[in-house]
Amino acid sequence: MTVDGLKARLERAGLAIADPWYADGPLPPRAAWRRVASGGTAPRVTLPADRLAEIDAQWHRLARESGFFDGDGLFLVEIEGDRAGRVPRHWARVRLTPGWDLAGGLRPAPDGQAEFVAMAVGGDAVLGVTASADGVRITVVDGIAARIEEEARRAAEETPREREDAWESLFAGASKKLRLLWANGLGGNPAAPHDVRIDLLTRSDHLPYLPQPVAVVESALAHPDRGVRGRFGEYQPNLTPEQRGRLILGEPEARYRAALIWETRHKGIPPAVCERLAADPSAAVREELAQVPEVPVPALKALAADSHASVRAAICGRAWPYLDERAREALLTDTDGGVRTAALLRHHEDDPMPRSVFEAAQERVRARAAAGCRLTRDLAERLVHAEDPARRRDLARNPHLDRDLVLLLGKDREGDVRFQASVHPGLSEEDRARIDFPFDPAMMSHDLAWVAALHDDPDAMRRLAASAHPVVRRSVARARRLPADVVERLAGDGDRVVHLFLAESCEDAPADLLLSVWRWWTGSFSHPDRPHGHPHFPRRDLLRYADDPSPRMRRLALDDPGATPELMERFGRDASGEVRARAAADARLSAASAVRLLSDPCDTVRATAARHPALPARILVGLLRDLETAEAAARHPGLPVPVMRRIVQEARATGA
Repeated sequence: MTVDGLKARLERAGLAIADPWYADGPLPPRAAWRRVASGGTAPRVTLPADRLAEIDAQWHRLARESGFFDGDGLFLVEIEGDRAGRVPRHWARVRLTPGWDLAGGLRPAPDGQAEFVAMAVGGDAVLGVTASADGVRITVVDGIAARIEEEARRAAEETPREREDAWESLFAGASKKLRLLWANGLGGNPAAPHDVRIDLLTRSDHLPYLPQPVAVVESALAHPDRGVRGRFGEYQPNLTPEQRGRLILGEPEARYRAALIWETRHKGIPPAVCERLAADPSAAVREELAQVPEVPVPALKALAADSHASVRAAICGRAWPYLDERAREALLTDTDGGVRTAALLRHHEDDPMPRSVFEAAQERVRARAAAGCRLTRDLAERLVHAEDPARRRDLARNPHLDRDLVLLLGKDREGDVRFQASVHPGLSEEDRARIDFPFDPAMMSHDLAWVAALHDDPDAMRRLAASAHPVVRRSVARARRLPADVVERLAGDGDRVVHLFLAESCEDAPADLLLSVWRWWTGSFSHPDRPHGHPHFPRRDLLRYADDPSPRMRRLALDDPGATPELMERFGRDASGEVRARAAADARLSAASAVRLLSDPCDTVRATAARHPALPARILVGLLRDLETAEAAARHPGLPVPVMRRIVQEARATGA
């Protein structure tokens, strides 16, 4: 069911939808359905399905007795059960309006039966309406919190016999879909033996992306399935340049060799392999080499004289510095227009392009020339005053442009032209400070390549760290190592993105800055473990944050070696889902608390608790038998190795 479909049914039943419409609730909706449908609690009322008004009246009575309408009248409802496998992640926040009709309005079809569960906001009882052979049942499951506590306590007291019986029951009646989910998830299990992983190469999506031992990598590279070889070639973190080169050279089909080169072009291909690929019979393979940094000079020269124009055009710029005059002239007068264009543009990176050549070129060539070629003075002066602001913006990017013309563009009527001029490498910091450019501190900031090229120059870093331009300072902060005085200056910068980049990239970032960034930054795709994973991030004296009002700071207390079991348990009951998730990730948390957190209203907490190493076998088997959690549960390192091998056997038996 879509969100719009859900809202339509709620409104049809006379329910006013709050803003925001969703809520986590005291219990996940799926867990609420299970408590109602399990049969563990007898229904309070059973009525014939056609007595809609009486169903509503009895539901309202029981809801009122359970405190649903205390306060502002808001309560939580969920109308799509887990049997359909389409459960929304959140409860809907609603209140009754005059003329409400739940039994009639929540029906999926005119001849259907409304089934729904509800809870009071912050309540401790689930009220469910379900259909059965003997009519409509209205069930109240109260004391939810106490039930969860008691169930978790009992589950944690698992005997060896109960553990053995639990694993024995895992496979009984398991569907094909479950067995395939187990096999897929098992490929991401860090405790899986090498032979199990090798057997899963065609059955699990996880293996190529996670670091694998040599035996698994070698098996993947020699695998007859090209998809397995290709995914390991592109994504495997432990693939060495030698293995990568062997994989490319061993690929029998040219299109796949070309694809592998493109996919791994920035990951390291041995020069000797590049030399062999430069003589590959496929032009597509040779063309892709243009993007590989390790191509040796002899191969570059050979490719510049290749028989295929696409190869010559692709390699021209890379090879140009190593070519003699005769080879360069051959490219400038090549029979292919694309080759001539590539050679022309590269030639004029050294020799100024005159106006006549510029005006004779196609528009796309003029745009590239304005941004990257050396230009004669008269041409550059003409372009500074071009009517098209895009042309002036391209010109402002040109690293060869004279300083006075850059400053002229810094006074342009268009803000984006002024901004582009303001980051030009040819300006002094005094020049840069005089340009009035538009800048939104919240906008995405790209590193300046010319600043990155100076990262190993301490004097340049000192000069640029004092720049009035925030993008320049941000680019300095991306340096891996910086002098102490530069770090101190950037740590005191007024731009917090400078602090963020320093925390993410610089190994010299100080502890107090890292702690400051931690307060507001949770990590990015490019630097997922920063600032918390930085070697300078504080690991001691963190218990002082145990009562901090900020959940992000409070959770740090568990990083302190002095954190007690009592603090662990307390944080497992914290009001913040972020803090509870941190407790659930800690192996020191008790098994009972880990089981209890599997019923947490926050899905992140539940997912983290499902990976806890102390989960009892009975609980883990339950997760494995559930379609929603089966794949993730198969990644749990607590699975016994015999069970892992049985999962592989079961998957093989399905023909997968």
